[in-house]
Amino acid sequence: MSADMRLEELGGTALSEVDEPAFSGLAARHRRELHVHCYRMLGSFEDAEDTVQETFLRAWRRRETFEGRSTFRAWLYRIATNACLDLLAKRRPKPASGGEVRWLQPYPDRLLDELPAGDASEPETVAVARETIELAYLVAVQHLAPRPRAVLILRDVLGWPAKDVAELLGDSVNSVNSALQRARAGMREHLPAERQDWSGGDEDARTREMVRRFTDASVAKDIDGLAAMLRDDVRCSMPPTPGLYVGRDTVLNDWIEDGFADLGRLRAVPTSANRQPAVAFYLWREQENAYLPLTLDVLRITGGAVAEIVTFHDDQFPRFGLPERLPADGTE
Repeated sequence: MSADMRLEELGGTALSEVDEPAFSGLAARHRRELHVHCYRMLGSFEDAEDTVQETFLRAWRRRETFEGRSTFRAWLYRIATNACLDLLAKRRPKPASGGEVRWLQPYPDRLLDELPAGDASEPETVAVARETIELAYLVAVQHLAPRPRAVLILRDVLGWPAKDVAELLGDSVNSVNSALQRARAGMREHLPAERQDWSGGDEDARTREMVRRFTDASVAKDIDGLAAMLRDDVRCSMPPTPGLYVGRDTVLNDWIEDGFADLGRLRAVPTSANRQPAVAFYLWREQENAYLPLTLDVLRITGGAVAEIVTFHDDQFPRFGLPERLPADGTE
C-alpha cells in the first residue's frame, strides 16, 4: 500500500469535489476485488454483495475525510473491512461444533476472472494462486474471531504492512502481530491436512479426468463407482442444510438413505467455483419436458481422489451463468 500523497485515480482533483456519478465510476473499478475481500471475511456471496454496497455508501458519505495519505483503493479496503467487522459483530453466528459453516456460498470462477490481472507480484494475483479463495480456506477462516480474521486476510492475503493494519484496527503493531500468529495457528487447526495442489500439467489432467469420472458415475447413479473415487476420510456437506458427513461409508449411507438411486434422470454441466472443479446437476421434470437445476457440487480433489464435496442448492445457478433448463434432446 502506497503512502504517497497523491490522488492518481482522481487526476489531481480533491475527492470532496467529485460528483456522485464520477465517484461511483472510480469506486466501481475496485468492486470485484472488494467483493472478494468481503467474501473472504464473511463466507457468503450475498453478504459480500450487501457489504460492498454499504462500503460505497459509507465512502461517498465520508469522501471529505480522504486526504490522499493512502491510495483511493486502500481507503476503500479500510472502509470495507470495517463494514465486515460491523456485520460480524451484529448478526453472524459461530460455525457449528462439527465445523460446518451453514452460510457458506460458492464464488463462480467466471467472476474471479474479473479480478485485476496485475503481475506475479500483485497481492491479489498471488492470493488466488495460493488458493486462499478455495472453500476449505473459507471454512477455516470462518472459525477465527472477526479481528484476527481481518488481520490474517489483510496481512497474509493482501500483503498490508503490520503498521497499516494496526492503524485500521486502532491497535498496536505488537497486538496485530500477536493476532496474526494466533490466526495462523487457528487456520492450521481447521485446514485439511492435505490441501489441493494445482501444480499444473499432469496433475491438472488427472483432476479433469477425476471430475469426468465423478460426473459420469453420478449421472449413472453408480454408487460403487463413486465409492471407488472417494477418500476414506471424505467430507460432505450441503450448506445451509445442517449436517457434516465424514468418512466414505457415512457419506455413501447418507446418499443411499436419501434415495439417490431412485432420484430420476440426471444431466450434468461442468463449471468451476472458488478455483475448484464443480458440477451442476439437472433433474428431468416430466411436466416441464426438460431438465431443471438440482444441485451444484464443488469438489476438492487430492491425491487422485475426491476429498470433499460441498453441495449447494439450485439458487446458485444464475450467478454461475448456467442454463435455466436443459432440453430433452440433450442440446443446450
